[in-house]
Amino acid sequence: MAGAAREFLALLEPEQRARVLRPLADDEERRHWNYAPMAREGLPLLAMAPLQQQAANKLAATGLSRSGYVTAAVIMGLENVLDAAEAWSGGRLGVDVGSDRWRDPQLYFATIFGEPGGDAWSWRFEGHHVSLHYTIEGDSVVAPNPTFFGANPAEAPFGGAGALRPLAAEEDLARELLHALDGEQREAALISTAAPPDIVQSNRPRVEEGALPLPTRRLMGLPNDPAWEERWSAERAGLGFGPEQEEAVRYSATPSGLVAGALRGSQHELLDALVTLYVDRLPDELAAAQGEALAAGALGDMHFAWAGGAEKGEPHYYRLQGPRFLVEYDCTQNGANHIHAVWRDPEGDFGEDLLARHYGEHH
Repeated sequence: MAGAAREFLALLEPEQRARVLRPLADDEERRHWNYAPMAREGLPLLAMAPLQQQAANKLAATGLSRSGYVTAAVIMGLENVLDAAEAWSGGRLGVDVGSDRWRDPQLYFATIFGEPGGDAWSWRFEGHHVSLHYTIEGDSVVAPNPTFFGANPAEAPFGGAGALRPLAAEEDLARELLHALDGEQREAALISTAAPPDIVQSNRPRVEEGALPLPTRRLMGLPNDPAWEERWSAERAGLGFGPEQEEAVRYSATPSGLVAGALRGSQHELLDALVTLYVDRLPDELAAAQGEALAAGALGDMHFAWAGGAEKGEPHYYRLQGPRFLVEYDCTQNGANHIHAVWRDPEGDFGEDLLARHYGEHH
């Protein structure tokens, strides 16, 4: 990662470097992450020459497995598909995204915090539906979170009877696990008959107790707008998501849903496969280390919670929650054809424990 970051920086002009580089101590910006289409800090691919773009993509690829990078690349390419699906209209409602195009596959931004290869530093690669964050100390990655992938459309026609589904496994494995549960298990797993309109923690810089999804404008850091508020209310109403459902899905550090210890045989295998799917977005060495840490404790205490419909095409949401492990997934927007899926560490996102120690020792 340090080598790729240095190669990238070496290709940049001074004014470009100034946009990419931020102090590690800039905690507010370092923890600012988003999966919506919007203007961001950092340098977008749009403002880079071809070899600079390649170097930025190479940096992003150091934080992903081969399959993870393929998924990210397909998600970025979906911006062109989404542009066509929206009849090239943009649908921007007055929002500045940093480009003349509302849907632009070059609106992915690179930012580096601190000195690559130094005692402690971090980097971010982010745009619509891709958000990668790595915090590094010496030769060790101490925090690969948050890691976010989304897809809109979640499913698109692709050659004959085929379909392009970048996050197919994230959807299918969870539904398979739900259908594998018996009546009592399923009753424990199903926390709400209606799904929330977005992931519950949204883009909060820290995992917050009592969190509920943020309205779209607030998610994007924009002032209230009547047209958007009306749209947000209509989405909630269309999902049947009211006060009772809010309380059911509200985040708590005490997990809700079905605990892994209540699973049997192949049910356990399905849960393990679903958790591993998110970990395997990382490069092999990092994924192996994360897997060992999970096996040492978190997997046994993992909870699986589901909200919404159980059948394909119905709006749905699920949560995987264990010690220092949180996955949120939703597929509710755009006729339940729009997925958000994020993996977070409630105690260590953005290397919180590392940086607290670093500041204490060096500042």
